[in-house]
Amino acid sequence: MNKIVKTALLNALGIAVYVILIASFFSFMQINFKETPDAFIAPIVMLLLLIFSAAITGFLVFGKPAMLYIDGKRKEALTLLGWTLFFIFVIIICVLVILITK
Repeated sequence: MNKIVKTALLNALGIAVYVILIASFFSFMQINFKETPDAFIAPIVMLLLLIFSAAITGFLVFGKPAMLYIDGKRKEALTLLGWTLFFIFVIIICVLVILITK
């Protein structure tokens, strides 16, 4: 398999695993902490999680393509970005199909 396609697939799978972990965390919190969360702390935690998630997914999607682009490998950078986005889209479609067929 082409190295760029393999890297893109690994990046997309990394994002999928990260999303599964975050969804599992929310499910765990909902099951185990039924009381109303502290009105001051909950938004802080959610905003910090948003920033952390943006950094992780931004790194997985744009990190390597940005490095390749800066190194003058524009075609490889755009190819890697395109394949990564394609694989993320395929994962989304697979999840939707699973949800619809349940």
